[in-house]
Amino acid sequence: MLAVALGLIGAFVFGAADFFGGLAAKRISALRVTALVATSGLIFLLVAFPFIGGVWSNSAVLLGMLSGLTGAAAIGLLYACLAIGPMSILSPITAVVSSVVPVCVGLARGEAFGALGWSAIVVALIAVVLVGFVPDSRAVRPSARALTMAVASGALIGVFLVLIDLTPDDSGLVPLLANRATNASLLFLTIGLIAVVRARRGTSTVASPGGRWRPGIRIAILAGLADATANALLLFALREGELSVVSVLTAMYPAGTIILAAVVLRERIAPTQWVGLALALTAAGMLAAG
Repeated sequence: MLAVALGLIGAFVFGAADFFGGLAAKRISALRVTALVATSGLIFLLVAFPFIGGVWSNSAVLLGMLSGLTGAAAIGLLYACLAIGPMSILSPITAVVSSVVPVCVGLARGEAFGALGWSAIVVALIAVVLVGFVPDSRAVRPSARALTMAVASGALIGVFLVLIDLTPDDSGLVPLLANRATNASLLFLTIGLIAVVRARRGTSTVASPGGRWRPGIRIAILAGLADATANALLLFALREGELSVVSVLTAMYPAGTIILAAVVLRERIAPTQWVGLALALTAAGMLAAG
């Protein structure tokens, strides 16, 4: 029951992080937003570490660093495929694949479900598709390239979940600290390399670096705090429950995004998304009962 609650809350907080990250990306580049999210998340985790703790070990640090690498690659592929579109098809595909990979790993490790558990997983996967799907009569079929990137992104997100689940039970926040440090380092290195290349080509902008970062920095920091909180909830959920169950619940993260978009931006929630939200809550209840 606790794992289900933590997983479901974590999914909604992940969705909130995506919402704030999306708002920040409208003001500054997505790459800078991602770097700020990773950095602010790292600072938040460093502040929380003395209170939560964790045992430092080679496996905790290594698995955390690997999860940071896979997470960075997953985000890069996700942004790339969504830029190609259509988002209404590619986003649900990514979410579903991100849950299927850990479910397969969990089953291979001996995790078992009864009839209610299997029914809940099926309902949850349907909910993920409906929540992330936004009907658009103008949407075109995704290209093979976009589909490949969406599946690869989802698979890497699934690998991230598996790696976090493999970390030692006594490691506390250590894996997440290693994850964020690796993520932030890679992103700022990438930003630096891009700046150098543009400078050599003479394509750098006239505006000062502070001016290019400042417009969305507060919102990006808020996204980083939400993302770090969601990752901590995910970690605790995996400590309490099964990888398969937690990964399916985590894949419901688009629900948090669309709810905040409806409340803050007054965006309309499509009827199919309302059905998806209802099914998500139903699936969570079934998993808790199972």
